[in-house]
Amino acid sequence: MSMLASSIHPDEQTFLSLLKSVDAERRSVGKQVHAHVVVTGLHSRVYLRNSLIKMYLDAGDVEAAEAMFRCAPTADAVSCNIMLSGYVKGGCSGKALRFFRGMASRGIGVDQYTAVALLACCGRLKKAVLGRSVHGVVVRRIGVADRGLILSNALLDMYAKCGEMNTAMRVFDEAGERDGISWNTMVAGFANAGLLDLASKYFGEAPARDIISWNALLAGYARYEEFSATMILFHDMLASSVIPDKVTAVTLISAVAGKGTLNSARSVHGWVVKEHGTQDSFLASALVDMYCKCGSIKLAYAVFEKAVDKDVTLWTAMISGLAFHGHGDVALDLFWKMQAEGTEPNGVTLVAVLSACSHAGLFDEGCKIFDTLKQRFNIEPGVEHFGCMVDLLARSGRLSDAVDLARRMPMKPSRSIWGSILSASSACQNTEVAEIASKELLCLEPAEEGGYVLLSNMYAAEGQWNYSNEVRENMERKGVRKSAGIIMLASPLGKCIRAVEKTDVLLNFHSLHTTPSILDKYKHS
Repeated sequence: MSMLASSIHPDEQTFLSLLKSVDAERRSVGKQVHAHVVVTGLHSRVYLRNSLIKMYLDAGDVEAAEAMFRCAPTADAVSCNIMLSGYVKGGCSGKALRFFRGMASRGIGVDQYTAVALLACCGRLKKAVLGRSVHGVVVRRIGVADRGLILSNALLDMYAKCGEMNTAMRVFDEAGERDGISWNTMVAGFANAGLLDLASKYFGEAPARDIISWNALLAGYARYEEFSATMILFHDMLASSVIPDKVTAVTLISAVAGKGTLNSARSVHGWVVKEHGTQDSFLASALVDMYCKCGSIKLAYAVFEKAVDKDVTLWTAMISGLAFHGHGDVALDLFWKMQAEGTEPNGVTLVAVLSACSHAGLFDEGCKIFDTLKQRFNIEPGVEHFGCMVDLLARSGRLSDAVDLARRMPMKPSRSIWGSILSASSACQNTEVAEIASKELLCLEPAEEGGYVLLSNMYAAEGQWNYSNEVRENMERKGVRKSAGIIMLASPLGKCIRAVEKTDVLLNFHSLHTTPSILDKYKHS
């Protein structure tokens, strides 16, 4: 302002310097700079216009950036790449791909910046086929000398995120230059794919290892429940004088949650508090989830209570834990308390509280919450919300209403929705609804044995042997096999007669020369 007051007119360099200082929190400043650019007549300068587009994209104002791009007399490769990169950074991968198609139709060529943005889109969307097409364009149109390390790493990242690790290995081996990002991408890719031996191999062969390398391998071990390997690697990390960060802490917490051992949970909790204190709501959420999965709702609630800044994730974790442990009333009370303290629930929170109502038999409360999702919470019901509501109706014995809601859903019902109706109808011995649910379930997953077995069991329990046998024959005709479980048939003296497959008892009652009273004893084992 002092410059303007002194009647010194800003030029292009002045505005470029000002635009570099604009971020998402200072969007209004960027608009003021834009206004001055227009007033001074510099808005036609190509470099300045591209900088304004980038400023709006970095500030999260995609609509303003699009408006500026459309107003440009001509679109060049630079402005197109800025838009494409902005879409990718903003998570608009689908929009980025559509924008690229428009670029291609206008005859704008692909350079390495275009290719990097497109590969990032393909990786996020896990579109390996499209990613290979982009790779082909890179090979045909961009010379080896012009590709560079950034493009090579973008190819690695795309193939790793798509799970195409064999192709990633070829790209890695052919790369003329590699850096820490290259090695970390390979470690993370193998770890995510469950190829932990290869992840460990590349980790060991890397010229240097940073915190990202350690966290990638730790996350792989934790994800695939290699608890001992996770802890050994963590101790090696400390011995190597690498300082763990919050990502490391969350990985350890996740590993313990998967193991479900309370003593290990307490040990990791102690380390987390020592390193990071008790104020971080993100870590508190992870600890609450860990203790719930380890069976201690009391310790989970203690962590929740000590947290100073309770965000929606922390409230949701506690509500979910209470619901999982059957404390539906307490979960519902916490849901109302959350809102009273000024935290608005999100879609995940509402799934948790609806699940709590379903498992606790709180029918009226669940219905009221579901009916007000849109009006009160401004949340469009998703398949998970409908699933909870169907489960609530089914558990309450309102099987016809559950089927009706499943059929009226705006989206296709999932396997779990029809599975909950089938389980509830089986418990209520409602063959009519069970047949409906079973048919729907088998249409979704014809190769899964669960629907066949439940329906066959129900027919057998009611003495409808022909129907039971028909289900079994249909199952065999389609090549579906029941996973064998072993039960022991015993004589009245308690001595074992023979071990038989549970399938024999459940699906072929009439082939065993036993009385109904004996069958009743084994069919639910």
